[in-house]
Amino acid sequence: MKNSFKIILASAVLLVSLNSCKKSDLNLTPTNDVTAPIVYATPAGYKNSLVKLYATYSLTSPGGSDVSDVGGLNSGFADFLRLFWTSQELTTDEAICAWGDTGIPELDYSTPSVDNQFLRGLYSRSILQITFVNEFLRESTPEKLAERGITGTDATNIQRYRAEARFLRAYQYWVLIDAFGNPPFVTENDVIGKVAPQQIKRTALFAYIESELKAIEPDLAEPRTNEYGRADKGADWALLARLYLNAQVYLGTAKYTEAITYSTKVINAGYQLKANYMDLFKADNNINNPETILSINYDGVNGTNYGGTTFLINAAINGDMNPSSYGVPNGGWGGNRTRANLPALFPDANGTLDKRGVFFGTKAAVDEVGVFTDGLRVTKFKNVTITGATPPSLNGTFSSLDFPIFRLAEQYLIYGEAVLRGGNGGSIAQALTYVNALRTRAYGNASGNVTTLTTDFFLDERGRELYWEGHRRTDLVRYGKYTDASYLWPFKGGVKAGTGLPAFRNLYPLPTADLIANPNLVQNTGY
Repeated sequence: MKNSFKIILASAVLLVSLNSCKKSDLNLTPTNDVTAPIVYATPAGYKNSLVKLYATYSLTSPGGSDVSDVGGLNSGFADFLRLFWTSQELTTDEAICAWGDTGIPELDYSTPSVDNQFLRGLYSRSILQITFVNEFLRESTPEKLAERGITGTDATNIQRYRAEARFLRAYQYWVLIDAFGNPPFVTENDVIGKVAPQQIKRTALFAYIESELKAIEPDLAEPRTNEYGRADKGADWALLARLYLNAQVYLGTAKYTEAITYSTKVINAGYQLKANYMDLFKADNNINNPETILSINYDGVNGTNYGGTTFLINAAINGDMNPSSYGVPNGGWGGNRTRANLPALFPDANGTLDKRGVFFGTKAAVDEVGVFTDGLRVTKFKNVTITGATPPSLNGTFSSLDFPIFRLAEQYLIYGEAVLRGGNGGSIAQALTYVNALRTRAYGNASGNVTTLTTDFFLDERGRELYWEGHRRTDLVRYGKYTDASYLWPFKGGVKAGTGLPAFRNLYPLPTADLIANPNLVQNTGY
């Protein structure tokens, strides 16, 4: 899909190039003068518009890295992955940031305000991407295709594009159900601008996401047969497995049997673990990678922004760490590092035994939040290839490393946890096989293999396998440890030793601006 970025940048086809999203309104309409009859006049126009949907995951706007589609948010903060990662990692035991930008300290303390700009940005970004999908779906109905004389194979291809667009929308609604619980809700069937969006309850949104993912399955490509970076049935099943694993949180009703069913579908679909764990996080991870199911793709020259993997790499290193060895010779921003809990999950802090634990520094303890060298730095992500080459990088700062949204390892862990939590259709023996496959890769031999499993083991193993990949807040909430005083980390609740938080903080608040703009919305309890 890296070539697709070149398509979108060269063609400048803007499906819905919005100049702002200040009110986070799901009924936003296009403001550019490139009208739908022009954009969608040909099958190629539909393909380019599909590329636009994917590109909004890795770009802050069609206008480049200095422009934001999300009004009121600095373009450097406006990338989807940067916002999502911040919401999932900075408020947990896995990461802490030294910067004092408005909103970051309260995330470090797990006590974000209603108007936290990063959470508002994530909310707005998710809604904006849903808006793009809704418009694409309105313009790609069978009736619209017939009006434009698009038939045969071209119409069949567009039917697949529609399924992929619906998957991307379902994924964004998953982001919203997980982080905000009860967001505004609009689909392509709602009339634009006539009424304010209705609020959907978490239980109803769960049912919607589930039904969408099941409905589109027949129209998606078979696993591993689509173009790189495009959703297929494997991605569909992977999101369903993740949804079901967290159903107890979202619904109050467990669906571990379903989590086993769909993780098994993914596991049996031909994906394989990549031989070397660290190769998953290098700049040529788009090549010979049978493990990644779907990724957000970045190009360090043709599709740059200050979020994404550019952010993950640069924010975790400083000038004293030889940025050239990380593929960003002019980079190194000195912001994000670990809290002591993360390196403590590994038998050592330098990857000699469990090679997944790759850290830099000598001080694991965080005594001062604003001191970057307090806490070990994560060196998992690098803008270098397996052979050590550095790909072209604009200004020596931007990354071409793709970020895995779903990979096979997560499905192994979903399967195992769901079995231990009582789901039917799986076995502890099979769960052990999957876990030990991950650990054999991590250790290079069977010395780290385990013979028994517990539910709590999977939280720690997810920390070892998936750290800094945007899972941690969701995992801690599922385990009842995100707010509870039974599990602490440095500066949780703003206290150096850590303290418990009120349970309402398991959900983030809806932004004040949207509550004012939309009288149908009710704030989450506690805010």
